[in-house]
Amino acid sequence: MGNTPGQLSKDLPAAKVPSTHVKCRGGTYPRDKSIARFPVPDDKVGWDIPYPDYQPVEYISPSVLAKPVWADPDIREPGAPQLQWGTIDNKVNRASHTGQYMIVDGLPRNPVGRTGVKLRGTLGRWGPNHAADPIVTRWKRDTSGNTVADETSKKRILQFVAITRRDSGEWAIPGGMVDAGEQVSVTLKREFGEEALNSLEATPEQKKEIEETCYELFHKGKEVYRGYVDDPRNTDNTWMETVAMNFHDDTGKSVGKFKLNAGDDASGVQWRDIDHNLKLFASHIEFIEEVVRRLGAHW
Repeated sequence: MGNTPGQLSKDLPAAKVPSTHVKCRGGTYPRDKSIARFPVPDDKVGWDIPYPDYQPVEYISPSVLAKPVWADPDIREPGAPQLQWGTIDNKVNRASHTGQYMIVDGLPRNPVGRTGVKLRGTLGRWGPNHAADPIVTRWKRDTSGNTVADETSKKRILQFVAITRRDSGEWAIPGGMVDAGEQVSVTLKREFGEEALNSLEATPEQKKEIEETCYELFHKGKEVYRGYVDDPRNTDNTWMETVAMNFHDDTGKSVGKFKLNAGDDASGVQWRDIDHNLKLFASHIEFIEEVVRRLGAHW
């Protein structure tokens, strides 16, 4: 047993570790209803709390077992390569935004606590799996181009680009995984273009316009969140982390003018009004609420 310090950006402190997680406990594991999570009561999440009866289900999805390029090797096998925890390991970022995580019996341990499932599930990397989430927003406007305010709060209504995930059918921010060796800023632009604007199927002329507009908007983003994500795919040994950035089109003349077309991992995409009734994938609603607070919009 031991712990390995994570490697932090020089100008950023370690992100606060959430006190608990909810979406990666109970019920069945995503994409395979035959995998029932071992029950983890609210008072048994933390590893420092004794839970002698705890017997998490072992699960690695067939897609991960097929050894795609985005997945780590099975480090439990004899002769498996030694992974370098808490640092950049052959272009793969194994550092955690939370600072450090425990290595127990040769496997990384979820920094928040128990999930009822162990091994990798559907995630490719042991330990942290890094994503980037671009929150693209604009003000809701009427047919005359004037901003629209809520009748009760009198605050302007904010809209964001939302996609419907193909895997779960839930509305979400159009984010994605950070490829090995890729900068987060590149991931943010790539995922937004692929999922919300369907740049993969755009003509050369359309791609050029998309790239120019995205460059202008994405050049002035503001970080909203950096850290652990309460994601239903998390297990005891692998978990999602993200950097969420807000890119606000204040005039509606940048990305706000584009026709949205679902692509890549999205089955639907639209500008959605933001309020407290929104139901979104994983921790996305928390990121949206922070954007609302910062822009002083209706909630």
